[in-house]
Amino acid sequence: MARRRTELPMVPPAPPVERADAARNRRRVLDAAAALFAERGVEGVTMDDVVAAAGVGKGTLYRRFGDKSGLATALLDDRERALQSAILSGPPPLGPDADPADRLAAFIAAYLAYVGANVDVVAASQQARPGARFDTGAHRFWRAHLVHLFDAAGAPDPQTRADVLLAALTAEQVRWWSRQRRVSLRTLTRELQAAGDRLITG
Repeated sequence: MARRRTELPMVPPAPPVERADAARNRRRVLDAAAALFAERGVEGVTMDDVVAAAGVGKGTLYRRFGDKSGLATALLDDRERALQSAILSGPPPLGPDADPADRLAAFIAAYLAYVGANVDVVAASQQARPGARFDTGAHRFWRAHLVHLFDAAGAPDPQTRADVLLAALTAEQVRWWSRQRRVSLRTLTRELQAAGDRLITG
């Protein structure tokens, strides 16, 4: 039986061009949120704190970002796009023209580095409400990429395997491993790459 073809992921479209004043306000809000999150942690910052630090109206903040999860998602957007572009058109093994198992190992390393550097902000974007992480364009991109790799390698049930791996890569799980179990990012990367190898070859 011929193997089912999967669609390659696409980088989510960039947001529409903004008016200059709206772009300035957006940048002020994001800069203020980034500084506050770094200083106090995401849980220690309220939307009112961001309003005061950014010097914008509360209505402006809520209309644009909705809640703290929306702020976190916007802060992560540029970093996610850089990783997505590397997957689609960067050099192998993260980019195309490499064996699927090698690409999977490179993805795990790159994604863990991204989560590890932004773990509290990623967690805020993923945990705002039940199922929040499934609703983002970024999650759909990561999942489509993994399904494509598992399918290209001939692994059975590629969608389930992609979901299992992404569950292990959530910020909540990574934070628990690093802070509660004291597992270093290097060790965690090695262990999850081994798990990924079993998923793609088993």
